[in-house]
Amino acid sequence: MKKFQFLRLSVALYQQTPLHMLMFLKFRNFSHSIKSTRLKNQNPCFELFRFCHFDSKLGLGSSSLTPTLSPQKPQNNVAIFWDLDNKPPKTVSPFEAAIKLKTAVCSFGFVKYMVAYANRHAFSYVPQVVREERKQRKSLNQLENKGVIKPVESYLCRVCGRNFYNNEKFINHFKQIHEREQQKRLNQIESARGKRRVMLVGKYAMKMQKYKNAARDILTPKVGYGLADELKRAGFWVRTVLDKPQAADVALKDHMVDMMDKRRAECFVLVSDDSDFVHVLKEAKSRCLKTVVVGDVNDGALKRVADAGFSWQEILMGKAKKDAETVVGRWKDRDVLKRLEWIYDPEVEKNLHGMVYEFDNHESKDECDGNDSEDGDIDNILDGDDVGCLQKEDARGWWELDSNPEVTSSQSC
Repeated sequence: MKKFQFLRLSVALYQQTPLHMLMFLKFRNFSHSIKSTRLKNQNPCFELFRFCHFDSKLGLGSSSLTPTLSPQKPQNNVAIFWDLDNKPPKTVSPFEAAIKLKTAVCSFGFVKYMVAYANRHAFSYVPQVVREERKQRKSLNQLENKGVIKPVESYLCRVCGRNFYNNEKFINHFKQIHEREQQKRLNQIESARGKRRVMLVGKYAMKMQKYKNAARDILTPKVGYGLADELKRAGFWVRTVLDKPQAADVALKDHMVDMMDKRRAECFVLVSDDSDFVHVLKEAKSRCLKTVVVGDVNDGALKRVADAGFSWQEILMGKAKKDAETVVGRWKDRDVLKRLEWIYDPEVEKNLHGMVYEFDNHESKDECDGNDSEDGDIDNILDGDDVGCLQKEDARGWWELDSNPEVTSSQSC
């Protein structure tokens, strides 16, 4: 009965309530639900607090919730010096050799300096492997022109995307179209000045880089086999010296000594087999610097003086990177032993013994003065009567006891 009356009352109230009030209530409930969902999305921590329990001592903004990063130890700076006159890359491309060398040396520390010295003849030299590849490519072009052979895959132009089934046609297309476009861009940049030049460099930067990447594999270098450009692409600073005997060695030695004086590196890597660098390595070791030699002579003078030595075969195979970690561990053990070992220095020992002798004399003088002062203090404290009483007491034997109290009182002072 009560339920029925409640239903009738609710229906009556619903009929008497105006329509705009109902719409307002519905809109209010809808906006409240939107706000709650938006708050959950923006602050997911409120949902997290409902299902998780945190310690009361740790607040939400406490620093203990954030992970603390341990400070990293500073790495040693490594400098690579490459004598291209004595040790140019022959079996692999210069870019690949430079990258493999840098990867192997990274185990000794942070590679900060990479320098290569050579004269003009080293950059114009073409290794035997490169000559054979060029001859083979020339013979294949002749067979393709005659129609004897046909390439399995087409030659793709990475600048415009066209496909060619003849290598000579592909090279002619690249030279006639893309090489001319590149030359036009360079001429425009050279003729422009000021703000316009900066705008042209930014406009043609991607196109010029795209052309350089494609031309590296298509066009044959006019001089040598691109040694300087490939090393620069790998991050080396390449320096050409005068065409004089031992000019590259002298420049390389001066550069190494200058870096030693300025303490710019803690580890020096020398790529050479020339025994003229022995004195430079000895100078580096006398300054407590690490030295590493990369060369093909296994029992050479440089490797006997240096702290570690690797061959080019170990560098290219990746074995040098694994061995470098062992060498670094051996260096750390040696540094620890150097700190612990005792070295005899006559001057220091002489000064130390002199200080100990003076200290002993001073202590003995203090003891003698202390005994004299104690005797004098006792004499000052005791008067003449006290001394007589002490002498009388000492004259009597220790076994004699006082039976008469009067005697004792008369004898006592």
